[in-house]
Amino acid sequence: MLRRFIDNSGLLLAGAGAALLWANLAHDSYERFVHALHFVVNDVAMAFFFALATKEVVEATAPGGALYSPRRASVPMLAAVGGMAGPAGIYIALALAWGLPELLRGWAIPCATDIAFSYLIARLILGTTHPAIPFLLLLAIADDALGLLILAAFYPTGTIRPLEFGLLLAVAMGFAYWLKRGRTRNFWPYIAGAGLVSWVAFYRGGLHPALALVPIVPFLPHAKRDPGLFVEAPHLLHDPLNEFEHWWKLPVQAILFFFGLVNAGVAVTSVGPGTWIVLAAILLGKPLGIMLSTAICVRAGLHKPAGVTWGDLIIVGIVAGIGFTVALFFATAAFPPGDVLDQTKMGALLSFSASLLALIAEYIRSAARPQLQRPRRPRHR
Repeated sequence: MLRRFIDNSGLLLAGAGAALLWANLAHDSYERFVHALHFVVNDVAMAFFFALATKEVVEATAPGGALYSPRRASVPMLAAVGGMAGPAGIYIALALAWGLPELLRGWAIPCATDIAFSYLIARLILGTTHPAIPFLLLLAIADDALGLLILAAFYPTGTIRPLEFGLLLAVAMGFAYWLKRGRTRNFWPYIAGAGLVSWVAFYRGGLHPALALVPIVPFLPHAKRDPGLFVEAPHLLHDPLNEFEHWWKLPVQAILFFFGLVNAGVAVTSVGPGTWIVLAAILLGKPLGIMLSTAICVRAGLHKPAGVTWGDLIIVGIVAGIGFTVALFFATAAFPPGDVLDQTKMGALLSFSASLLALIAEYIRSAARPQLQRPRRPRHR
């Protein structure tokens, strides 16, 4: 039971809950705690969270992976693009309509999808074997990949130094390539060697150092066949990429506990325009963007996954609106400490309400289904 709680990001929820209590009961001591740990957690430790996300992208896009085939990948990838464009567009429109241009920098906050929680809620509602579950995972992986690009391109942490960044990153990737060519079977030289140089490259280059392992993970040798999307590889697979996942999976859950503890502490009085703009953008934009982009794909001659109905896609779109972890991270990257950050953080936290909306939508669909399937009575002539 404890391991299941941990594997389903229970520690992240525990950290976020503790942060909310602490921030509202003893705000000053909480702020001192955050000041002491913010850099270590957000800029150093979270690199391993993004590394595990990158691992899924690498395996999904490798030969034989779920996103390698253009035929299978095209619809979920385009749905992911729509699922990011929709929230971003609504966020920008609402910020301008509200007369709050200072909020525009946070346009990426509602674009995020928290894979772990979305996957968990979708399985609870639709069932573990429903064909919409792989579609959601493919969409979420594509969303993650685009989110990493957005974080690197639009949210620098300081003065951009492209020459210094390029030179150091070239050294890091060259070292990782040399390790791979030399058939190094231990993941530590890749992470502690090339990864450290990459972290310095991002930090000195003005880009977010939490992305430091993203360009290194693809160099880790991996098995020819992936056991599945977000399926833990069997322990008999001793390739460096799967060994990396086995070693870091539990520590990353502990990192997420501290991420929630450091970032989710917001006073309940911080609710404001930024909160409602983030929440409206993610709850409306995600399902609308995913549905519209999927409809365009079908109209263009592509096919929805077999067995997935439009009603299923509505549930998937709503569930994908759970931004939580990545939305919180985008908020902290977009805004300095202050009222605007606290408001948008509340919106990111409240995005978990998408799970309740998905349950309501499924209840309405289930209630309507017997009436739709009821046989018509024959007319008497």
